[in-house]
This record gives sequence, C-alpha cells and structure tokens, in this order.
Amino acid sequence: MQIETKYSGTVDINEANITVFPSGIPSFEAEKQFVLLPFAEETGPFYILQSVATAELAFIVMNPFTFFPDYEVELSDQTLEALHVSAEEDVSLFVMLTLKDSWQDSSANLRGPIVINHETRLGRQIVLAESSYSTKHALPVPAKEGK
Repeated sequence: MQIETKYSGTVDINEANITVFPSGIPSFEAEKQFVLLPFAEETGPFYILQSVATAELAFIVMNPFTFFPDYEVELSDQTLEALHVSAEEDVSLFVMLTLKDSWQDSSANLRGPIVINHETRLGRQIVLAESSYSTKHALPVPAKEGK
C-alpha cells in the first residue's frame, strides 16, 4: 500500500504494520490509523508516527529510554485491557518530540507517552496525571566526542 507522508513523500507500507488508535490521538481524535516509519535510513531511537490518511499529520517520536533510562510508566488496567496486552514485552513506549532549531530548545513529552501493542497493532496516548514528568521535558545535550 502506498501513502503520502509529511517527510518522505510517497512510501510503500505493509498494511499489517498499521497501528490503530481507536480513540485517535488527543486533538486528532478523527485520525485512527498510523504507521511507524524510520526517521532516517538507520534504525535508532527516532521514528515518525505518520497518519495513514493525512500526509501532513506526522509526529517525531522516540524511545524514551535512550535519553531517560530511569523513565517509569505504570499502565493502568484500563489501558492494558483496551490494548489487549497479554505480556509486557508486547508493548512499546514512545514519546513525542518538539524539535526546534537547536537541540537545546527541543523537548520531549514525557507526561503523555504513546503506548503501542505491537502484537495487536493497537495504540493509545496516555496522560500520566500524577507524575513529575513534563510535557516539555528538556532533552539531554549529547556529549561531545573525545571528551
């Protein structure tokens, strides 16, 4: 299947890789189908969560544990049930990034992670209401090589 994307033009995707967000994503409730695309040729912590229906709607997401190894999220029974989670290893977590001109001005939304059950292809953005995490958590500045 071919889709139009925000960052890569027309791409071929496998329909089996489409993740359904039954409730959409907050502020985009009508958007139900997304696909995770690599951010660059090489796999890394960054991905694009691209709407299947709307080319202009794409979010830069990342594996939060790359930069925040102590990040903790407890999934509610309601979330586990809604995503049909049967085993912890079936679930992947991502956080949305807000990228600015400089890395120092960019941020990660640690308060609203994206949870995807890669076995059932169901997803949901949750809100960690009772959390010290921020929606604009500063990204750590990468160490300079050789130092």
